[in-house]
Amino acid sequence: MDLKNQRRMASELLKCGYNRVWVDPTRMEDVADAVTRGDIRMLIGTGAIIAAQKKGVSRGRARALQIQKKKGRHRGRGSIGGTAFARFPKKQRWIQTIRPIRRVLREFKNNKVIDKHIYRLFYRRAKGGMYKSKAHLRMQLKLHGVAVPEEAVSPNKRTYDRNQKQQKIKPKKKEERKEAT
Repeated sequence: MDLKNQRRMASELLKCGYNRVWVDPTRMEDVADAVTRGDIRMLIGTGAIIAAQKKGVSRGRARALQIQKKKGRHRGRGSIGGTAFARFPKKQRWIQTIRPIRRVLREFKNNKVIDKHIYRLFYRRAKGGMYKSKAHLRMQLKLHGVAVPEEAVSPNKRTYDRNQKQQKIKPKKKEERKEAT
């Protein structure tokens, strides 16, 4: 049965490609009898002709690989593309080093820990790459004779003593609860 003309009209009405037009095999005769666009429209309404779903590339394999990479797999020497500085640029490393150092210097200057002359001297040295980290900067300031306040430990960074066991809070006994009230 030749349905070339009907498929062409259906593709125009459905706004899809010719090959995406699907004709119900049980209703081939009805489709063959359809001559006008109105007939085709009616068949589309009844579901005898539909636009098949677009074919796409499945992301299933990509997702599975992503999960494995999150676990740390597939990251061996053979999977490394690009040089070390392409993967982690020198500029990015420099930014990660210099910003905290400058932040500490600014904080010390604002809190009158150092005067503007020492600030300028250490700022220039930091720009020259003299200090590796905030700790290194603090050490150099101490050697320079500046009384540097200790860095406050944020509540997220608690020190953990391995030798000290964590004490469990035991629930009070009935008698102790009665005495407390």
